[in-house]
Amino acid sequence: MNRKYTKESFLELVNKIKKEIPKVVFSTDIIVGFPGETEDDFKDTLDVVEKVKFEQVFMFIYSRRVGTPADKMEDQVDEKIKHERFDRLKKLVESQIEENNSKYIGTIQKVIVEGKSKNNEKMLTGRTDSNKVVIFEGTDEYIEKIIEVEIVKDRLWYLEGKVK
Repeated sequence: MNRKYTKESFLELVNKIKKEIPKVVFSTDIIVGFPGETEDDFKDTLDVVEKVKFEQVFMFIYSRRVGTPADKMEDQVDEKIKHERFDRLKKLVESQIEENNSKYIGTIQKVIVEGKSKNNEKMLTGRTDSNKVVIFEGTDEYIEKIIEVEIVKDRLWYLEGKVK
């Protein structure tokens, strides 16, 4: 994918940042199954995810796009292998999200309120400064404001809160 850095240099940079900013969190995008990805390459990806403990991971399975340089590359990864690797990554990421989310329980977070929840008109949705989605009861007066919300429950892909 034409990266100009190594796994080691990336982890070294992450560690430097964590040393200077202990509460920093990271998010990332990962494409699984890019042409030429070997099992060892994928294991390196898992190792980085394990070590960094990303707050959020946006995961995708590579799919060919006609006319792109990657479409013309040799060593296209078999669909079955791409999906198996994606499932392994997803399992690791979900286990880390559960661990990460639990640290929010009982904390007060500043949340920028985006609007009403898509799934429940009585609920609002917003994001913490670490981009965690928070769902909570509230009125329209909070929309487009930053408010304090106590996190009362963690879900896999979002947190539940109560306005303070």
